[in-house]
Amino acid sequence: MTEQVRLSDGTLVRPLLDVADLTVHFHRRTGLFGSHREIVQAVSGVSLAIGHKETLGLVGESGCGKTTLARTVLRLVERTSGTVRFDGQDLHALAPAELRRMRRRIQIVFQDPYASLNPRLTIGAAIREGLTIHKLAEGAAADRRVRELLDEVGLSADAADGYPHEFSGGQRQRAGIARALAVEPELLVCDEPVSALDVSVQAQVLNLLMDLQARRGLSYLFISHDLAVVRHVAPRVAVMYLGRIVEEGPAEELYARPRHPYTQALLSAVPVPDPVSKRPRIVLPGDPPSPVNPPPGCPFHPRCQHPGKDAMCSEVRPELAERAPGLRAACHKG
Repeated sequence: MTEQVRLSDGTLVRPLLDVADLTVHFHRRTGLFGSHREIVQAVSGVSLAIGHKETLGLVGESGCGKTTLARTVLRLVERTSGTVRFDGQDLHALAPAELRRMRRRIQIVFQDPYASLNPRLTIGAAIREGLTIHKLAEGAAADRRVRELLDEVGLSADAADGYPHEFSGGQRQRAGIARALAVEPELLVCDEPVSALDVSVQAQVLNLLMDLQARRGLSYLFISHDLAVVRHVAPRVAVMYLGRIVEEGPAEELYARPRHPYTQALLSAVPVPDPVSKRPRIVLPGDPPSPVNPPPGCPFHPRCQHPGKDAMCSEVRPELAERAPGLRAACHKG
C-alpha cells in the first residue's frame, strides 16, 4: 500500500487511487475444438498511485494492457492478484451493494462515444440513468440537473431530446462526459477519450476536461497512445509496455530526459514543429512480444536499441527503481 504519492511539483500527498502489484491474466482456448488453453498476461505487477485533484497520464502502444488496467481499476474486470484501493478501500473486497455505492465516486469516459451511448435512449435519458440508479434526483429535479450538466459540457438544453446518431463525435463525447459527471464522481478514468475525434475537436474536449478538473477538483487517469495529447493534460506520466510500467514520473522530466529506451523511442516519433529540436528517430525492430509468451528478463530487450544492452537484459527482469526525484524506470542501463 502506497502511503504517499509524489506529485509533479514534488509535494507528497495521500493517494486517492492506489494500485499495488496488480496482475490480470485471461485464459484463452486455441487449437482444434479449443483443446489447448493459453494464459494471456495482460497486466503484470503494475503499481501506480493518483493523488486528489491530480492527472496521471498512461501511455503505450495498442495492446500493452492500458484498457485492461483501466477496467480492472473500475472492477469491470476481476484481478488475478494485487490490490486496487480507492480512498483506502480495497475495491475487489467490496460486496455488491458497497461496490455500487463506490462506483458513484469512480466513473469512466470511453474511447468511442457512439458505441458507449445507447442508441435507443435520448441523450437526456442516458444522463438521467445515473441520477435514478443512485437516487440523486427524480422528476423535475432530474430534468433540471440534466440541463445543468449539458450546459456545463457545452451542449444546449435541446440536446436532451436528441438521439446519439443526431450528433457529431465531439458532441457525443461531451454527452458521455456529462453522463459520467451526473453522479458527482471524484475520479474519472478517461480511456482514449479523444482518439476517435478530429484534431480540432480533440483540443476542445481536452480543454473541457481541464476546465472541469479545475472547477470540480477531479482526479483523472488519462489513457492515450498519443504522447503529445498526454503532455497537454497530465503533469505526471506512466509508460506501459507489455503489461508493465517501464517508466513513470513528472512529465517535464520524463519528456526532457527519458531513461527507458522504449520511452525514448516513443518520444522520437512525436511530431515536433521545430526541426532543430527534433530527436533522431528511433525505429524499433519487429513487433511487441505476445503477452501469451513474454520474453525472459526485460520484456523490451528483443527490440531494445540501447548500445549497452547485454546478457543481463535478457536474463534478469529490471525493477521499477527511482532514477531521479519522483522518476522511476525499469531499465538496467537507464
